[in-house]
Amino acid sequence: MLFDFKAKKTDGKVIEGTVEAAHEAMARGLVQERGFEDIVIMKHRRSFLTFNITFLSKVSVKEIAIWSRQLSVMVSANLPIVQALKTLANQATNPLMSSVLGEAARDVEGGARLSLAMGRHPKIFSNFFVQMVRSGETSGRLDEVLNYLADQQEKDYDLISKIRGAMMYPAFILSGLLVVGFIMMTFVIPKLTAVISESGATLPWTTRLLIMVSGFFVHYWWLVIALVVGGGIGFFRFIATPFGRGIWDTFKLKVPIFGTLFSRIYLVRFCRSLSTLMIGGVPLATSLAIVAEVVGNSVFRTLVLDTAKAVKDGHPLTDIFQKHKVFPAMASEMLATGERTGKLEDILARLSTFYSREIDNLVTNMVSLIEPMIMVLMGLAVGVMVSAIILPMYNLANEM
Repeated sequence: MLFDFKAKKTDGKVIEGTVEAAHEAMARGLVQERGFEDIVIMKHRRSFLTFNITFLSKVSVKEIAIWSRQLSVMVSANLPIVQALKTLANQATNPLMSSVLGEAARDVEGGARLSLAMGRHPKIFSNFFVQMVRSGETSGRLDEVLNYLADQQEKDYDLISKIRGAMMYPAFILSGLLVVGFIMMTFVIPKLTAVISESGATLPWTTRLLIMVSGFFVHYWWLVIALVVGGGIGFFRFIATPFGRGIWDTFKLKVPIFGTLFSRIYLVRFCRSLSTLMIGGVPLATSLAIVAEVVGNSVFRTLVLDTAKAVKDGHPLTDIFQKHKVFPAMASEMLATGERTGKLEDILARLSTFYSREIDNLVTNMVSLIEPMIMVLMGLAVGVMVSAIILPMYNLANEM
């Protein structure tokens, strides 16, 4: 349970902060141990303003990376952490980030460690991030750890941005086609086919099919919209369950073309995160348990957790990896070599770099493949329109 407190230092300065304890008496005792006086303990409450900020705002990976680098520079310049956090909170343009850093500054000023203060905001600072900061505090290399974290966060951001940028054009074209198709079927096609239907001429099957589909859109357009919206909501609720997430993550790894891309993305996250944690001095078994929550796929998560359990039991790192097809054989062999030679961190970094380049090539090839596929799809749509509408109208004109 969290408790807010106000107290005075021996010099009379008033301190506000948060302390974690089982009950109020324990919280008061913990604050007294820090040498504070005139202690006032209150149950921790989130204000309505803080709730609105949390609900309406979001902190991006890029903002976390920038913040990490700025804090690293301040810590390396021997600036007190409390002062550094307050400075960053004041200059933050994101209201949520400013609020979180302000709370962290008060917690640290009240005697909490930086990692503990961050751990109270899991939606902003992941367990991976908190563990790295804790290792930096323990080893006395907090500035180096923060700088290294900033590098890794920037690499993750660049990877995500590159993939999103590559997929933006195909997604825009396909979305446009769907919207235009809905408008055509609901408003344009019925007027064009009305003339053909009234002529009483024998219509080809493509025209009859188009008239049926268009009629459905005209009379049940609300049902189409409801099915699309309801299907989307149902899908996201389904994948939010453990069973649904498992099916969806398995499908993503097996779907043609995209499956390889997804598996490489998860592999890069695994290698990069594990390398970062091990360089920070986090034990291998603990690092694996943390990476399992970071990798972002339930199939990989189960694989990594099984590996963590095997490592705790004294087995080599690659015992589990070599039995699963989702983990490339080359990666397993290189990790086994790194484990035997004591250069596991270096091997993980090399694998991360190698598969990052492979992702770049896959994305480039995928974009090159998707563009002609979209052109073919548009050509087929135009061909169907011509055969279903223009040709019957042309034949009707000739008969007249």
